[in-house]
This record gives sequence, C-alpha cells and structure tokens, in this order.
Amino acid sequence: MNCIPPHSLRFVPVLFTALLVSAAGLRAETLTPDPCASAHPMSDAWFTGPMLANTAASAPRGHALVEPYLYDVTTQGSYARTGVRQSAPHQNSYGSLTYLIYALTDTTGLGFIPTAGYAIPSGAPSSTGPGLGDLTFQLQRRLTQTLPCHPIPTISLAVQQTFPTGRYDNLGPRSANAFGAGAFTTTPELLTQSWFWLPNHRIVRMRLNFADAFSSAVPVSGSSVYGTSTGFRGTAHPASALTIDNSWEYSATRRFVLATDIYFRNTGSTRVIGAYAATPTAPAFSSAANSGWSNTWYLAPAVEYSWKPTIGILLGLRITPAGRNTSDTLTPAIAINIIR
Repeated sequence: MNCIPPHSLRFVPVLFTALLVSAAGLRAETLTPDPCASAHPMSDAWFTGPMLANTAASAPRGHALVEPYLYDVTTQGSYARTGVRQSAPHQNSYGSLTYLIYALTDTTGLGFIPTAGYAIPSGAPSSTGPGLGDLTFQLQRRLTQTLPCHPIPTISLAVQQTFPTGRYDNLGPRSANAFGAGAFTTTPELLTQSWFWLPNHRIVRMRLNFADAFSSAVPVSGSSVYGTSTGFRGTAHPASALTIDNSWEYSATRRFVLATDIYFRNTGSTRVIGAYAATPTAPAFSSAANSGWSNTWYLAPAVEYSWKPTIGILLGLRITPAGRNTSDTLTPAIAINIIR
C-alpha cells in the first residue's frame, strides 16, 4: 500500500477551500423539459443510498429522512509504524448510528446523528452496558440539481458539528466503556451526485464526496481512548482527518440496486501531553506521545432493496485492510432508509 506522508497533504485545506468556493459559485439551473428527460426517467430506480457516502440531494420542504444503521466492527489485527504486521486483540464493537434530517426548505436540511455502542474485547472486560456515543448536528445546503442529459451534478455544501457526549476517559479497567472521542469536531463537506444511463437503459448513480475534520484539544484523565492509563492527567490534541468517498450504485431493477463505496481517510498524528501522578512504588513523571499518522482504505459493497420510493433496506460489508497504524476490520451493517 502506498503511504502518503503528512507534509504532502499541506495543500489539502487550500484545495478544499477552492472547491467550496467554486461550488458556491454554481447555481441551480431551471431547464426547460426536453425529450431526453422523458426517455430517461429518474424514477426508474429506487435508491436507498450506499453504505458510506452521504447524499448531495435534498428532500422536499417539510419532509424528513430517517435512516438507522446497525453494525458490528470486528477487529482482526494491525500494522506497526514500521510496516511489520503485529497482532491486535480481537474485538467486536456493536454500534448504531441514525440519520435524522428535516428539510427546512427544498434546498436546506437540518438534523442530527445520534450514536451508541457496546464492545466485547478478547481477553478484557466487555462494556458494562450499551453506551451513548458522540452526537453530531448537520446543516446542508444544495446548490445545484442534476437533470437527465445535462452534465452538471447535484452539488451540496454541508457542515457537521460533533459534540463530545460519549465517554472517553476515566475508564478504569474497562476500556470497552469508551464510546466517544471527547472532542468538539467540525467537519465541512463538499458533496456531489451524478446520474448515468447505460445502453440497457439502467441507471448508475455516482457520488464523490470530500470532507476534512478539525477537532479541539481534549482534557484527559486516567485510562482513555488516547492510550493513557490510570493516574494520567493531561491533554490530547486530535489531528485533522481528510476523507474522500467515491460510491457507485447500479440499478439492476427498479427495486434492486448493487452498490459499493471506495473510501480513503488520512489522519494526522495525535499528540498526548501530560503527567502521571506518583504512586507508592513509582515517582511522578511527565509523558508525551504521538500516535503517528495513518492511512485507511475502505471497500464497502452492499445490496439495496426498496419496497417503494420512500422506504428501502441496505445490507453491506465494510472491508478495511490493515495499513499504517490501522487495524484490519470487517464491518457487516444493515440500514433502513425512510423518507416521510
């Protein structure tokens, strides 16, 4: 796997800003109906959306999207910083994530995304019970609307704001009780969506999304998700994370859709600085650690089935090969997509 060093990504904020400005300059076009639109009806496929890529589309004013996910992140192993494979404890992390989005207007949606989880690690205590994770609010504005036989895709700008509502430190001997990151995280997104008609008249829908997450410093006490243990007090500085998601959906029939995501995430090095208190057997000492940067690739094939245009189900599997500071995981998931 090719690794991208952090210094080569310094141009990303500038490029991302340029993309946002360019997209903001586009406006939705009102085009007169033409014969091509009649020959290529967009209603001939009922999509629920792929497993990972958020939609650039917006619901009509007053309507709402409800999309709950249930999944199981199964950790298999990991790679050390040197690239030499090392074993990692097996763990099943069961989780839920639900999109609750309301259309304020035909082009603007506002909502939130609650999460929850329960973990069963190998050789260690499991979570004491299901726990709430971090809570994310989302605001999205559609700029353009794709139409049959026209090259302009649907383009939206969105921002997600995550609040640290999940437990992340003072975990004691139960590290599996961690369901959050402890940080306020702001994630601007550029979302695009295009439709293509194949020679057999079936529809392919493509999404290409870009996002960059920026997090606040986090006060850390005791055992935490940042690798600290009992007696520690200090601060974690989570690194930014760039993500690129390209998804494809093929409408085999109106109701059945085959989908896949190809997803890339580059995360910088998180720094944790603080000190451990003195114990009866050891003096106090300071501590500074860096997690190292990481690259993560996801492949997420899925099958979608819709009973009608406003309700459908997705069955998918996210495959994550081990990479630099990245665990090897398999994540089966099920989701229901409902528009009311």
